[in-house]
Amino acid sequence: MLHNGLVSIPFDKDGALLQDVCEEAWRGRDPDYDGVFFICVRTTKVYCRPICRVKFPHRKNIEFVPTAAAAERLGFRPCLRCRPESAPGSPAWKGTGAVVGRGIKIIEDGYLDTHSTEELATRLGLSVRHMNRLFRQHAAATPYQIGITWRRQQAKRLISDTELPLTKVAHAAGFKSVRRFNEVIAESYGRTPTQIRRKATAGVS
Repeated sequence: MLHNGLVSIPFDKDGALLQDVCEEAWRGRDPDYDGVFFICVRTTKVYCRPICRVKFPHRKNIEFVPTAAAAERLGFRPCLRCRPESAPGSPAWKGTGAVVGRGIKIIEDGYLDTHSTEELATRLGLSVRHMNRLFRQHAAATPYQIGITWRRQQAKRLISDTELPLTKVAHAAGFKSVRRFNEVIAESYGRTPTQIRRKATAGVS
């Protein structure tokens, strides 16, 4: 699975995922691909990291996607066992689109918490239409969708891994209100922030 000591990037020249590379990494639960792509399971409507230890679903019931935002755009929820928000920083867009990679890094730094997608496009030197096209090609999601998923993941990490009060978690993750924070987390994870914190404290997944 490695090429010259580096992970073989699972994309073709047009930015599409190479299915055979992803399948081999998934079946081998290859840690080198953790965070490089995600697996959507149609029967459970959950998406996982390649290293997830759940029983392998039938191949016909899964779909490989390049980003967590792409999985959520398709209506899949994050796996509460393998915790996609904890995947290491080896994003799928590396090696496919330099502008998209730079844009995602800017988004992950919280840019869209205080700026519009139009301002992001200006910063990248693109029109909004062209920026969205590039993001869809290389990340299978728009900048707005990437930003929403990143905010959710930030919130989930803070809920599960810290003792920060939930009201402060909401603001630290970029939510404008606690009510919206509660709604988004419950919608994404099927549990309220309080329920997630309680189970994390008890050591239950």
